Amino acid sequence: MIIPESVTFEDAIALTESLMSQLATGELSEAEFTEGIAQLVKTENGARGFFVTYLTSEGTLADNPSPEVIQALQSSPDTVAELLVKNLAMSTAMAITHRRNNKEEMAQGSDRVRSRTSHIIEQIQLPQIRELALALRESAVTGEGEYKIFLQRWHYDAEQREVICQVIDSVIG
Repeated sequence: MIIPESVTFEDAIALTESLMSQLATGELSEAEFTEGIAQLVKTENGARGFFVTYLTSEGTLADNPSPEVIQALQSSPDTVAELLVKNLAMSTAMAITHRRNNKEEMAQGSDRVRSRTSHIIEQIQLPQIRELALALRESAVTGEGEYKIFLQRWHYDAEQREVICQVIDSVIG
């Protein structure tokens, strides 16, 4: 499978769904699946589409990523590290938003994404993750820095920023 560098976010979602489905039905080997992932995460749109699909899937594939999946993710460390750190923060903050809105099922989905993301971060061992996570933590505490605009864009309040700091501390501790 060849993923074009011009892949759109939407196409990356569809490609990831197809890869996961074909793996589940045995139409694709683990090696072909991980090659598809490595191709997707070469670009930001591809990586974003992969993560949104993989981390939110109803199946259990993302609960225990294989060493091959981790290796495929390691093949594009800068893009993958940035998205993992942001996914960790966003899923943590969204769980609070969903619970405030009495949407427990959606909150549990956000909790699952946070758990899966944490698990990948622990396995992937990319030095960029610690650096980016600490920068995000600093912005969450001070309201300034590298992730100031990211936090503002999503309108995270004091409680959400505090919980983001806690999850960063627990994951990169």
